[in-house]
Order: sequence, then structure tokens, then C-alpha cells
Amino acid sequence: MPSKIDTQTQPAPSTSHGAGVTDLPVTDRTRITRMPERQRTDRAELYAILDEALVAHVAIVRDGLPLVLPMGFGRGGDALYLHGSTGSGIFRAMASGTPISVTVTHLDGLVYARSLFDSSMNYRSAVVFGTPTVVAAADKAEAMRVVSDHLMPGRWDEVRPMTKRELAATLVLRLPLDEASVKVRVHGASEAADDGEDRSVWAGVVPLRVAALPPETSALSPAGTHVSAAALAYAARIAP
Repeated sequence: MPSKIDTQTQPAPSTSHGAGVTDLPVTDRTRITRMPERQRTDRAELYAILDEALVAHVAIVRDGLPLVLPMGFGRGGDALYLHGSTGSGIFRAMASGTPISVTVTHLDGLVYARSLFDSSMNYRSAVVFGTPTVVAAADKAEAMRVVSDHLMPGRWDEVRPMTKRELAATLVLRLPLDEASVKVRVHGASEAADDGEDRSVWAGVVPLRVAALPPETSALSPAGTHVSAAALAYAARIAP
């Protein structure tokens, strides 16, 4: 674990993989065999997919059985940070040196072809493979800020600092972004002039996106309490 958390949001260069400095390595685990033309190896594209997502699905084998859990996360430089309770058996298992995989998916559209067989989805997805390590106590607060700034930008500076007790009850894991697979589909409906399909049947794409509604104030907030500037800014950024 580095002595300091890298909180940069811009892509960090990689100097060890492929012809370009931003290339992701293609390994036996990350090589896409189904529709290989959809594989992306630009590290900046991986970062963009991760930075836009709010939930990751974390997979681990526990007691011989597969388990997948949705989790909030944050990216700091070349690593993902996951946090949970020190009392969580899953987090303790992940902290013990067990390999995991982390998946993030954006569903950008439903693709309506002229047959169900050819219908599809537009998406951007990333799968990260690796073995997480425990963030040292001295770096835990900074790692939690990475997660906070990712999920609720600006909120860290609006609320009280985490207490020593809260930090002690939180386990933070760091997963390096050394091995990852990125797959993207951005096309319209599959069609060709000679495919024999009935052109009177509509084909196209229904675009999809995540949108935020106006913030809702908690019941115990005093009358006249101003809505969080961070919440308003976030809601405005992805408003319908």
C-alpha cells in the first residue's frame, strides 16, 4: 500500500503495456473472445467508465461458492477503493489475500432490431481482476475521502470529520487497476441492405441514462435549513 493515496482524477500514464503509454495489458483473463472488436485497451476509457459509475459488483469465492455484492467505491489514480465494516465477513475475506473481480456496467441504450435475435444493448463495461490489500490506518481517512468525493462530490467539506471510532470500525481495501477488461457497444441496430428483413418494422435505439431528481430534505432538518450545495450541484449535473 502506498504511503499516500493518489487522488488524481485524470488518467495516469502506464509505461509497461503495449505500444501506447495508456494501453491496458491483454491477458488470458482480460482477452475478449466474443465480439473481440468491442474490446478497448485505452486506460483512459477504463477510468472514464469507473468514474461515471456509482455502484460496482464485487465477486469473490467464499466457502467454495461464488458471491457477488454491489458496493459503492471510488477511484484514486491507478486503484479502486472499497469500504465496509470491520465486522463484515466478506470484507475480512477480501482482506485476507483472496482474489476478487469488480464489474461496472453502464447501460446506454436498448437496441431494437427487426428480429429479437439481432436486438441488443449499448453498454460500456469494465471488469477488474486482482487481490486487494488493506489500507493502512494512517491512510484510511484519505482513502475514505476518495470514496466520498466519487459518490458525493463536495460533501466531505460540508460535514464533520470522521471520528476515530468510525475510522476504526471501517475497513478500506485498495485494488490496483493492473489487470482490467473493457468492452463497449455503441452501435445502432444490426442491419444490412440484403438481410431480407421487413423494412416496415421499426428498428433503432432507445437511449438510456441515469438522472437525478431534486433533493429531498430529511424530516428532522430544522425549517429553513439550506439544501446541501453539494447535493444541489450533483442533482443539477445529471438532471433529467
